[in-house]
Amino acid sequence: MKYAIIIPDGCADEPQESLGGKTPLEAADVPAMDAIARAGVVGRACHVPQALPPGSDVANLSLFGYNPIEHYTGRAPLEAVAQGIQLGPDDWAVRCNLVTIEDQVMRDFTAGHISSEEGAEMIRSLQEKLGSDRLQFYPGVSYRNLLVWRGEGRPAPFSIDTRTTPPHDLTDKSVLDDHPRGPGSDLLVQLMGDSVALFADHPVNVRRRQQGKLPCTNIWLWGLGGSPHLEPFARRFGVQGAMITAVDLLRGLAVLLGWRRIEVPGATGYTDTDYAAKGRYAVEALKDVDLVCVHVEATDEASHEGDAAGKVKALEEIDRHIVGPVHAALKGYGEYRILVTPDHPTPLRIKTHSHGYVPWTIAGAGIEPGGFAAYDDSTGMKSELVFDDGWKVMEYFIHVDPRSEIRRHQRCR
Repeated sequence: MKYAIIIPDGCADEPQESLGGKTPLEAADVPAMDAIARAGVVGRACHVPQALPPGSDVANLSLFGYNPIEHYTGRAPLEAVAQGIQLGPDDWAVRCNLVTIEDQVMRDFTAGHISSEEGAEMIRSLQEKLGSDRLQFYPGVSYRNLLVWRGEGRPAPFSIDTRTTPPHDLTDKSVLDDHPRGPGSDLLVQLMGDSVALFADHPVNVRRRQQGKLPCTNIWLWGLGGSPHLEPFARRFGVQGAMITAVDLLRGLAVLLGWRRIEVPGATGYTDTDYAAKGRYAVEALKDVDLVCVHVEATDEASHEGDAAGKVKALEEIDRHIVGPVHAALKGYGEYRILVTPDHPTPLRIKTHSHGYVPWTIAGAGIEPGGFAAYDDSTGMKSELVFDDGWKVMEYFIHVDPRSEIRRHQRCR
């Protein structure tokens, strides 16, 4: 049996006036996704419990079959794993965004999509001026970087009660009431404040202003947590996997799952990603692994920018260059299953992640056609195939037996 999972991140959405009252999935021309829906089933799942923040970290843990209530420790630790940063039992990782704040308003949580090279230069300055053996800044990709608190036998000042706000939740909003709060927050706030003076006349910002680009005004610290541990996916589900993504969060999850990481040239984690290259690499990976997962961030990024047309275009590119070719390749192996699903909703209206259900579609061996005409939000919401505990979808996808009592049009709790 071969398996494929395709994740158009954050593609679940609401009807848009600019799209004639349709959701982006309904407005997009996605014949390959619709073909999967017609050949199989469509349902909906909730991957983010109300008790946890609606982020890709929580949602993808659930999507891959791990109850986030039991396994979630924070976003930054997953990204630390992706970078090969070892976390000791007393260490904490903190996400360190490079952002643009003007007049106490979050102008851009990506600092104008600052390049990785520019970001690394600024992170080096942070380590030189604000870092120490205990506080270590690590460059990542573009605006996505890390800070690690090294405990070295001393308890960290943070705890599960430390509260932070993702900067993408604050786009075009005041940040005054959303600085870190709770245990250890004084240290985080101090570092954020100190970065303002450090970055004011930084050579990177001097160049960016000369080029008419947004400057990086300071760091924003959030998503902190201790070292995570997961049972390997192969032990849990009996399937060996591989991950294709341009996002460190998913790379980190792949490491923890025991999956092979496949790096694709031209994959950017943005709307300009090379969709076709991702599709080609996924098709090639199926020769060597049981399961290939293709994660695409573009749909989520379009939502963060409030770009309905860009979200539709990204969905169409995913459908044409990834879903279609991967599904065609799977058929050549005989027994297969394919799953298309976002991790969480990212409504264009609010430009950030939200709690709620997402539509999924599965087709392949043992999945009887359920009479669905299309894959979209409204079809998923009308379906009787419902997983309130989204982490149970993976068990259904991998192990559902056509002779079992879990059949189409039954409610899956």
